[in-house]
Amino acid sequence: MARSYLAAALAVSTLATVVVFHLTTSFGLPQSTFLNPKYDGLGTENVPGQIPFNAEINPTAFSEDGTKYLLGVGKADITGYSQPVVEVNLMGYADPDQVGTGLRQRLYSRAFIIGDLDHPNNRFVYLVLDTQSGDTAVRHGILEGLKDLGSEYECYGKNTLAVTGTHSHSGPGAWLNYLLPQITSKGFDKQSYQAIVDGAILSIQRAHEDLTPGYLSVDAVEIEDANINRSPYAYLANPQGERARYKHDVDKVMTMLKFKRASDNKDMGMLNWFPVHGTSMLGNNTLISGDNKGVAAQLFEKSMKSSSSAIPGFVAGFSQSNVGDSSPNILGAYCEDGSGTQCNFQDSTCSGRNEPCHGRGPHFQENDQGAASCFEIGRRQYMGAKAMYHTMNDRSNSRAISIHGPISGLHAYRDLSNFTFQDPKDPSSILVTCPAALGYSFAAGTTDGPGAFDFKQNSTGKPSASPLWAVVRNFLREPSKVQKACHSPKPVLLDVGEIENPYLWTPNIVDIQLLRVGQLIIIVSPGEATTMAGRRWKESIHHAALSPSLTSLQSSFDQSNGKREPIIVLGGPANTYTHYIATREEYAVQRYEGASTLYGPNTLDAYINLTVSFLPYLFTSSPSYRHTLDPGPSPPIYTNTSLSFITPVIVDHAPLFKKFGQVTTDVLPAYRHGETAIVKFVGANPRNNLHLEGTFAAVEKYGHGGSWKKVRDDADWDLTFRWRRTSTLFGTSEVEVNWEIGTDVKRGLYRIRYFGDRKSLGGNIEAFEGISGVSRIE
Repeated sequence: MARSYLAAALAVSTLATVVVFHLTTSFGLPQSTFLNPKYDGLGTENVPGQIPFNAEINPTAFSEDGTKYLLGVGKADITGYSQPVVEVNLMGYADPDQVGTGLRQRLYSRAFIIGDLDHPNNRFVYLVLDTQSGDTAVRHGILEGLKDLGSEYECYGKNTLAVTGTHSHSGPGAWLNYLLPQITSKGFDKQSYQAIVDGAILSIQRAHEDLTPGYLSVDAVEIEDANINRSPYAYLANPQGERARYKHDVDKVMTMLKFKRASDNKDMGMLNWFPVHGTSMLGNNTLISGDNKGVAAQLFEKSMKSSSSAIPGFVAGFSQSNVGDSSPNILGAYCEDGSGTQCNFQDSTCSGRNEPCHGRGPHFQENDQGAASCFEIGRRQYMGAKAMYHTMNDRSNSRAISIHGPISGLHAYRDLSNFTFQDPKDPSSILVTCPAALGYSFAAGTTDGPGAFDFKQNSTGKPSASPLWAVVRNFLREPSKVQKACHSPKPVLLDVGEIENPYLWTPNIVDIQLLRVGQLIIIVSPGEATTMAGRRWKESIHHAALSPSLTSLQSSFDQSNGKREPIIVLGGPANTYTHYIATREEYAVQRYEGASTLYGPNTLDAYINLTVSFLPYLFTSSPSYRHTLDPGPSPPIYTNTSLSFITPVIVDHAPLFKKFGQVTTDVLPAYRHGETAIVKFVGANPRNNLHLEGTFAAVEKYGHGGSWKKVRDDADWDLTFRWRRTSTLFGTSEVEVNWEIGTDVKRGLYRIRYFGDRKSLGGNIEAFEGISGVSRIE
């Protein structure tokens, strides 16, 4: 996560603090890897909580439509605000030098509403944001904004709103609530935060206005070539008997929930869950995008525009799952030091150093900041989802399960700084969680984004790093003996849960949330659960859901034909970002994921304990009983008190003898498929106008009657918008638009248009345009 420029934030001007900030900025977050496609729709793992892929199912057993629900889908732009696509640090790799320079793909909020047709106020909304995660303040802002919309939106409250992120590492930062992720972004930017909040609310409004009776069905497919486990050494620490139950060391199953309108049987949207890190775009990328899940969603939604089976405005949500140790860099991790050898298996180093060890995506040879690999991993998720979607629509062939039953949702806050509970393996023992802390291996980063200095993964006990880091740590806050013992065997590097200067660095108060529609139960996870952590969590909920005490509360599941078998999915990181959730065995290894598990070795067991104990509130048919659940302590909201050192746009000027929008380098007269058209304009700072629901650039095709029709904009992957400041002193800048001409582009005449906005010294914003010459595509 981000941590830099803290000296200003803490008003401490010591060398030690500066060192800490540079240290923390190098830590980096998980990234991605991918494999090769196989979409046969047949899984091989039949584990409780998953759809029974290999069960002998009568093809007509699930032909009924199931319960009729109130359904709505919506989508809205959330791409930045006054810190949109340039001059703001990207959120994910925690590198202060990774500052936005433009846009490859717009970011969106996608909203999915499921309600009870007979009791319309009983509903929930699941948001999928193209962001690194959900956030405490963002969720709070959305709830406050929904209140302002009036009584019609009262049904969307804290129990029924889930705010999840796709975990893209290519979106703007500066919007999170706590200090730690704010450091590399030079603090908090209220307008960037507000853009996410406003876009999320708009997506909910659109889904709400689109509410209509409909049906839900669920299916699953195995996608073998879109993710790998980036920490197999830690995964192998889990019991052999447990590992033997699974074919893979990372979940390969994508589960899809399809929304169908009852009036004409047309599909409204789909929501799926699949774990793969949003780190296909590399740490040297500076263009905003939704990473591989943004690609997948865009491809799916585009494909549905011409489908007779779907409504206009079909929404495709590619939600994250137990993503903790998954990676899109499917070719594995190699030493980029000239040796070409694989990284050390135990600690992911090359000759004892982290920096050269990098995961490789399917097109790692391309010098494109990971763009080709990112598109490929997104395409593979899209292909798996589309194949499953077509199978679900083929009733003679479908294995889809119709959703039957009631709707419910619950949410509570719990303080995990000192939560005590019974050991699930030994009821006579009491387990406890700890105030949040990060270990030395956190600074080592991952194969998706390696750290710096002398840190290494797999660091337990006495750290092998320089004693200087202990001095730096103690300057900020020296962990107590109790804290060290609680987190053991994690050697504590940053005691983030106990640092409150100038405000909390990370959360101790976390969200516990469950959503349910019929036999589908959604665990809304605030942290990145590893593969095995997610499997244990889902299996625990599955077993608890079938317990006699719960089924007596509400007869929900009928296992006689498999139709009502509980289906458990996990979505996140959501609501409040709490870093990682590793198993106790993985925690003991202390690779990156274990070192980033905030609340000690019992973190996963605490989450399981809380969600399982809350299940009776989810299953009851009495809303009044559900409201007796203790809401817990509210977390602090820092949106009005957070520090910010992000400088505003002062003024834009055109160079001498030039005007805004003027072409400085024009396109060529003709291009062929596979070539790239490039045009440069006299530009202005994109922060002057975010063009929400609009575009900074477009490709237009000449049509009959002398008209020009837009065929591409900056939401399209093949059109990139780059901005470069040419003089800080004089306020001049340049815009470059690149159009990668694919084989789907028809022959004809084309031009590129740029939409800019200049700021005068007096603060006025004035729009302008630039238009390239005409090119023929042959």
